[in-house]
Amino acid sequence: MEEFQSTAPRSWPAGPEFGYLAGSLAELLDVAKREFEHDREVAKASLAAASTILQSEIERHSGVKRSRSAGLAGWQIMRVRIFIDKNLHRPIHTQDLSAIARRSPAHFSRSFKLTFGEPPHAYVVKRRLEKACSLMITSSASLSEIALRVGFSDQAHLCRLFRQAFGQSPASWRREYEVQ
Repeated sequence: MEEFQSTAPRSWPAGPEFGYLAGSLAELLDVAKREFEHDREVAKASLAAASTILQSEIERHSGVKRSRSAGLAGWQIMRVRIFIDKNLHRPIHTQDLSAIARRSPAHFSRSFKLTFGEPPHAYVVKRRLEKACSLMITSSASLSEIALRVGFSDQAHLCRLFRQAFGQSPASWRREYEVQ
């Protein structure tokens, strides 16, 4: 059996930054575990984000240079993800995200796509749909309330994007998961 060799530094910082990082990684892994049976694409995206954050932090603390220097750093990934998740209910512009990551909008957009595999707008829409799915399962709110709560302009907007992503209407998806 091959022995696992860690590239992590021997001493990790124990400050609040590390606790915040660990919490973010735990949250991403929880999403992956929870969504593994329901939506493997969401699970894969969460695992990819967790892997990217962890690898960039290992490299940052070990002094290793990233071969893909055009991607976002771990701290940028964390801050952008948190901002998006906290602001799903309102419009999120690339300019806002680039300011959080301290990059120009053009550089940020290129780096974001390298890191997440999709443009910022597509990622935000995906996170809104994920949140809508969660609310449809855990609350009795109407689809129009859920649509507004996650940042879509109205129920029709939610329905159109939901159908494109999942191949069925939110109402039929909700009925299907309520039975299970």
